[in-house]
Amino acid sequence: MRSLRHVVIALIGASLAMSACDRSSAFGFGDVSERAKQLAAAAYKEPETRLPAELDKLGYDEYRDIRFKPERSVWRAERLPFELAFFHEGIFYKYPVRINEVSSEGVHEIKFNSDLFDYGANKIDPGAMRNLGFAGFRVHYAINSPKYKDEVLAFLGASYFRALGKNQLYGLSARGIAVDTGLASGEEFPRFVEFWIERPTANASALTIYALLDSRRMSGAYRLELKPGAETVVEVKARLFLRENVTKLGLAPLTSMYFFGENQRSPRDDYRPEVHDSDGLSIHSGTGEWIWRPLVNPKRLLVTSFSLTNPLGFGLMQRDRDFEHYEDLEARYDLRPSGWVEPKGPWGAGHVELVQIPNPDETNDNVVAYWVPDVSPTLKQPYDYEYRIQWQSDPGARPLLSWVAQTRRGRGYARNQDGSIGFVIDFDGPALRKLSAEAKVEAIVSAEGNAEVLEVIAHRNGVTGGRRVALRLRRQDENKPVELRVYLRSNNNVLSETWSYILPPG
Repeated sequence: MRSLRHVVIALIGASLAMSACDRSSAFGFGDVSERAKQLAAAAYKEPETRLPAELDKLGYDEYRDIRFKPERSVWRAERLPFELAFFHEGIFYKYPVRINEVSSEGVHEIKFNSDLFDYGANKIDPGAMRNLGFAGFRVHYAINSPKYKDEVLAFLGASYFRALGKNQLYGLSARGIAVDTGLASGEEFPRFVEFWIERPTANASALTIYALLDSRRMSGAYRLELKPGAETVVEVKARLFLRENVTKLGLAPLTSMYFFGENQRSPRDDYRPEVHDSDGLSIHSGTGEWIWRPLVNPKRLLVTSFSLTNPLGFGLMQRDRDFEHYEDLEARYDLRPSGWVEPKGPWGAGHVELVQIPNPDETNDNVVAYWVPDVSPTLKQPYDYEYRIQWQSDPGARPLLSWVAQTRRGRGYARNQDGSIGFVIDFDGPALRKLSAEAKVEAIVSAEGNAEVLEVIAHRNGVTGGRRVALRLRRQDENKPVELRVYLRSNNNVLSETWSYILPPG
């Protein structure tokens, strides 16, 4: 039988544990939501920058020479599975963000200190950095080796963030929200202005981050749960409040780069066959149809969309994983992740919009994809939605039957004189490989009014076991785009996803 002393000690211990738990759970999504609601109810305040002139004039390479000292990482001394490191203000990142730790002791701000950084070869007085803040932060976790904590997530600039899975290199980015992207009126870039990061436990495999978003026309509360691994996942819960009406609201935006590839050759003499972070937009509609739209680098702004109800997923994908198709030992485009968005719960009616911007080189992101709901949020009222982003390697999200393996465009020698354009589309997958070589497979082609289809041939690809479609067409008006769709069918059974292509003007 336990003594009274043991009972009292146990009760005290339980009480202390409950108090610690209460303090830890005292801060959550509701607190961030309340702050966002208060911001939306008040007039917008432009952010202030206190960037010293010696930082403001730094070039790209000089800014990159400012490095956070790894030994000063948050939670390193405690040997916790996650660590935090920080980005310095400068160059494009002129506004500070407030960063807090949430623990059993409550909420406390992680203060900027110039001692946390090595300024490299820059002639900078650390004492002049006294009034600065952090530009952003990154999260480290061991996904490739238990002996080293890799960078797996970074927040830097506006509402941008990007993540990595095992054996991946940074490529495309996600954003908290997209506002009026591609409109002549100009795009608004809301910012994450404050973060709260929950202190992980000693055996944690996930990290919870809260973020407060603000801009002239809206504010928002976010909860992001990071789950690193072979395929890193970020679970997102968001609540928006509009101060003013927005013309176009883009949810779950992904931002990437496409310069040239197999369907669009390099505009200059380049040893690399392809240069892109993503090669196509993939959509899984609410009806179960899969759609694949290869990316292009247009000569002028190109905005297209797919109307859907309750989409099952969409993403900017890097399907081509062959190093020989890139030949870039430094950039390693073959290791760039695909970004796949899965809505949680019904999103209703709307459309996936794809914005493609002319790109003079590979240093600029020029592709954006996001969901635009048909019903806009009501002013000052909460607008809730949830989704997950998966940072995928091969194979990534794609249909089970068969998919588009590659798209090639050009003019064959025999056809050069008639002004026609040729496409070769390769489909691959188990539904095709199990067919006999003699099985009849049809290519179902549709083209809108600006194109005359001259020839369609579908035959077996003896190398891959899939099917190749050779498509030849003539454009009626060179100043207008052409929209094409192709899928494979056998005995009235659909065998593949739908290849949906936009041939830009010119």
